[in-house]
Amino acid sequence: MNAKPPIWRQDDGAPVSCLEKIKVLNENYVELQQMAQDAFEDALLIGCSEAQVRGVLHQLIDALHNPYPGPQENESAGEAGEPKKD
Repeated sequence: MNAKPPIWRQDDGAPVSCLEKIKVLNENYVELQQMAQDAFEDALLIGCSEAQVRGVLHQLIDALHNPYPGPQENESAGEAGEPKKD
């Protein structure tokens, strides 16, 4: 199942409006989704625990480093890339 890319948002919650930026983000999303799906299926075929593989993929994303520190580094995003709600 391919999930639809989210509405990409800036730190202030406003949607990203540049069509070229949105195109790049959506292409990256689709590529990453397919790569993660392939890795997930390989692990299951090899006999790995589904729960463990899902956990490892979550840890991989959580461990990503932001090379452009700023206000977003001190805030945590909500579900599915939505802005944090107070």
